[in-house]
Amino acid sequence: MGITLDTALASLVANKRRVSALKSLGVVTVGDALTYYPFRVTDPVRLSTIREAQIGQQMAFVASVRDVRVVPGRTFRVIATVDDADFARARNMPGGTAQLTFFGGRKNYIDWVSMRLKSSPTLVVSGVPSEYMGQLQFTHPDVMTVAPSSPAANGTGVSGGAAAGSPVPSSLKYDADSLDDAILRVTRPRPVYHANSRISSERIHETILNLLWMMGARTSTQPGGAAGASVAEATALVPPSTESIAVQSGEGEVSPVDSSAGNPSAGNLPVDDRLSCAIPDILPEQVRAARGLLHRAEAFLAIHDPDSRSRFNSAIETLRYEEAFVSQISLLKARQHAHRSSAHACKLDAGSTDAAPADASSTGATVQKEQKDMSRNSSHDGSHGNLRDRFIASLPFSLTAGQRQVIDDIANDLSRDCPMQRLLQGEVGSGKTVVALAAMLQAVGAGYQTVLVAPTQVLAEQHYETIVTMLARLDETNVRSDSSGESDTTALTASVSSASPAIPVTLLTGGMKLAARRKALAASASGVPGIIVATHAAFSKTFQAPRLALVVIDEQHRFGVEQRESLNAKTDDGTTPHLLVMTATPIPRTAAMTWFGDLDISWLTELPGGRKPIRTVVVNEADVPTMVRMFQHIRQRIDAGERAYIVCPRIDADDESGEASAERNRAAEDNGRRSASHVRGGSRKAESVGIDDPYETYDENGETVARPPLHSVEEISGRLQKLPQFDGVRFATLTGRDKDDVKTQVMADFAAGETPVLVSTTVIEVGVDVKQASCIVIFDADRYGLSQLHQLRGRVGRGGTNSWAFLISRAEPGSIAEQRLEVIHHSLDGAEIAQADLEFRGAGDVLGDAQSGGKSSLKLLRVVKDADMIADARSRAEQILADDPELTDDVQLAGAVLDFTRGNETFLTSS
Repeated sequence: MGITLDTALASLVANKRRVSALKSLGVVTVGDALTYYPFRVTDPVRLSTIREAQIGQQMAFVASVRDVRVVPGRTFRVIATVDDADFARARNMPGGTAQLTFFGGRKNYIDWVSMRLKSSPTLVVSGVPSEYMGQLQFTHPDVMTVAPSSPAANGTGVSGGAAAGSPVPSSLKYDADSLDDAILRVTRPRPVYHANSRISSERIHETILNLLWMMGARTSTQPGGAAGASVAEATALVPPSTESIAVQSGEGEVSPVDSSAGNPSAGNLPVDDRLSCAIPDILPEQVRAARGLLHRAEAFLAIHDPDSRSRFNSAIETLRYEEAFVSQISLLKARQHAHRSSAHACKLDAGSTDAAPADASSTGATVQKEQKDMSRNSSHDGSHGNLRDRFIASLPFSLTAGQRQVIDDIANDLSRDCPMQRLLQGEVGSGKTVVALAAMLQAVGAGYQTVLVAPTQVLAEQHYETIVTMLARLDETNVRSDSSGESDTTALTASVSSASPAIPVTLLTGGMKLAARRKALAASASGVPGIIVATHAAFSKTFQAPRLALVVIDEQHRFGVEQRESLNAKTDDGTTPHLLVMTATPIPRTAAMTWFGDLDISWLTELPGGRKPIRTVVVNEADVPTMVRMFQHIRQRIDAGERAYIVCPRIDADDESGEASAERNRAAEDNGRRSASHVRGGSRKAESVGIDDPYETYDENGETVARPPLHSVEEISGRLQKLPQFDGVRFATLTGRDKDDVKTQVMADFAAGETPVLVSTTVIEVGVDVKQASCIVIFDADRYGLSQLHQLRGRVGRGGTNSWAFLISRAEPGSIAEQRLEVIHHSLDGAEIAQADLEFRGAGDVLGDAQSGGKSSLKLLRVVKDADMIADARSRAEQILADDPELTDDVQLAGAVLDFTRGNETFLTSS
């Protein structure tokens, strides 16, 4: 049974602890392992004589073993005395001696090391020299045994020039068949991987090399040496028997590799051909040749087993271009798919009765009556007869030039009979809601339904109130819902509100009472033209909107492809709704054009008049006097009738203080509606919400560096209420654990000033609009992404008052975290901040889920720095699809596109 990229590591690696440790890094299959790329390679090791050794500086040398002894005790020691007389003589240098020392608590490991050293008269040693009792010493160096140059030397039958892996009659095996081969392997660059306390970079490297070897590669560290040990195994404090790798036998059984048998055969194919068959190329041959790229199998080998830094760089370039090419093919195919569908043409001057089906049932007759009423309503004022223009004319403010342009662009899209696919990106407070409502009224005016989907109930209710208010102004009335006195979800639990006699507005949320929910579902299922404001409830099977023509998604990165696509099934006539996705998350234009290449993109960069710039202050948490002055300032603003947010990354002290990102843990914030598979490696607690921390700190060996625990809502709320600055001030808390009705009540009390200080997680990050809020304090700000900090900062200053954002940091002076905070300290430009965020941590984390969980295919591509590469990939992808739209001649590419689409739902909005 052959090994493929989809083969589970659990069926190949006998050490279950290692399988578990790799799983914690998100490495479950062979493909996961091969795409777990090193973050750097070491410099080539300097080859020197023992006399040239410099304490603390790594070196390599060739030596002969003079003596091996085992020192017993609580911990066993193997001490080998070696000299390099022959090697030094060849370099015209005097010889020297040194000691190689190995420690171990288990006798079988000590016996194994001792046997290795005694069995080989010649060693190539690499390590860092130190001094012990006046003697030069190398502790746990990398050791490579070399086969004797003469068959008569020990009867092995292997000469120094024999090919690697040749059958050897003797039971003794060596790591290298010649001295030159051993020196090359020891001195070549070595990749370093991000590791953790459960598994080291060396162990990760060792596992990947063994996998490549089993797939047919000739790696620098092949099983078949002394006792089957690799260089890494020789230095490990584990006997080789516990680190054995299992392979599938011909009968389908799993058995350990018999290292005494040399390299196992895998058929008649040469090794290189076997590897290329196991790892087929994805890029079309003409693209690879034109760009001078490596075969995919060759690139994997060069990354994980580089013989030079230039070879490593070539491999990175190959796989980076592969990511660019596959992503662009995926986006172009998504765009093709959208253009093949049909949609309702929502023309501004459309006669509403034309939209109704000829064979309307009783429900259809009701629809027609409503449409006739709307037609009369929308044509009563002459040149501004359509509903959209009447709405714009009724606004108490003037639209910005950007808003007008985007509204016109959307109007042109909606008037076509193919579905609109548009992304609207706008600064916090730039007026996206007004643009979206104008688009929805165009669809309603043409006799259709439209749905606005928000990620949380709080945001959905705010959208509902805003729309009701604006439409009430449109008809110069302020008719409200009959259920305004209900306490379940305040006035907003009313499923249908007559905001305008001809424009029903329906609210549908998961937290509604059953009767109100049924009423809302019935209203949407009737097909009556109107606006539906919904949460995730719009994706449920019970929700139907047979006349749905437009879907507006707010904060699009909170929803997956399957959810958005489920809305296509809500119509009765097989049409695809127009799609408008909105986000306030700042995304650089280069990134947006890359990841949303299947969409037309609009930017709102102007802020409406009256908004004052937010003053941003970075405060070191250890600076007590500044912290005191900050709290005094907040108390002054509260006494002036304003409000303050306090944001913490954790809910309570029981939460895991890890680096779970807000995007990856929306499950808790959205009451478990998102899939848990988005949590990195599946090991994070869903309650560890609110922190977007992709900037993990690593030491030079790839180990994660421990950082102080994150602050929690429970902790900070308790501490602040005890401060004299807040004497007599009421506090409230808000987290993703709170029920929907509790969230609604908390926000209502905060807006009314009953609880002027709100301590919360990032549940308030999007859409919360309390105009009296003038201060926001963000604890552990150095652990958030810049785009997320910019979003949080946008919660204040929305009422035209002076406003402040205080970023509380524990970053070390001069650290990357401190540099990032300086960016947001000095800039209010979302695009500039997003560009910096992108450069600091990569496109995937800015946009959603790359490298962080699930099956993301994006690990090497850098959207900013690789802009030219992406443009080239898009051009070549367009040519490939023009010649072969279904990729029938590129099966591997078609499969990679399918995998990419499934693994990058946050990037593809219309696949």
